[in-house]
Amino acid sequence: MKSMITIIKEQFRSIYLILRLSAFEMKSANTNNYLGRVWEVLNPLISLGIYYFIFGVGVRGGRSIIMENGQSVSFFSWLITGMSFWFFANPSIGNSSRSIYSRIGLISKMSFPMSVIPSYVIMANFYSHLMLVTVVTIYLQFTGFPLTIKFLQIPYFMISALAFLFSLSLITSTLSTIVRDFQQIVYSILKMLLYLTPLLWHTNKLVMSGVDLTFVLKLNPLTYLAEGYRSALLGTTWYEYAHPYYTMYFWGLVLILFFIGSILHLKFRDRFVDYL
Repeated sequence: MKSMITIIKEQFRSIYLILRLSAFEMKSANTNNYLGRVWEVLNPLISLGIYYFIFGVGVRGGRSIIMENGQSVSFFSWLITGMSFWFFANPSIGNSSRSIYSRIGLISKMSFPMSVIPSYVIMANFYSHLMLVTVVTIYLQFTGFPLTIKFLQIPYFMISALAFLFSLSLITSTLSTIVRDFQQIVYSILKMLLYLTPLLWHTNKLVMSGVDLTFVLKLNPLTYLAEGYRSALLGTTWYEYAHPYYTMYFWGLVLILFFIGSILHLKFRDRFVDYL
């Protein structure tokens, strides 16, 4: 518990630094591009077009998705609402896991808590996420999904995503610094999660040999977040209230990850430079 409190205090004390470094991180990533920040939205849109033609047209034949409230949603609208979260989670997990060992120069020249480094890397991706969610929201207004009161869930799921990603990053960034091969494991898992999470395919039940394995899908916390984003953007359900036990599981997992990550980070961070 003491480790968790220490990390939380470091984040609040360094909030201004996190915001400044994250803004610089995003700006520097697009410095040499003529279109600049436009690529933050353009790249995901290109990927969405490819996924739609492969899975929406090729696999599903253009069939709509039936949501849990019985509402029919076009595959493309269903796809972009879930993938808007993935395009935030994927680079955040990958970049934050290598955030410490890839910034040896910054660590040696500046004096601030090392727990700030994964935070500002995630925040840099969060700015791009806000732009993409805005574009998706505007698109939905013209395709039969106007804003509803259920859109108020978006801030909750954004905070949930930030809490999960930061808690996870404390573990992955520490282990990747100690054992560099762990970074490759992270990338491999991310590739699998794209297809193991219901982002490109839809199912209400997973039954194999007569056994209902739906709970296996819900062990993946990304499923909770992706489905939450869909419910908020499409205005279908109050997802966190419709699935109270899943919500408790998600936050229980976040606390466990944060507890483990805080202990690992504080235990090894004084020796990070030695590993680098």
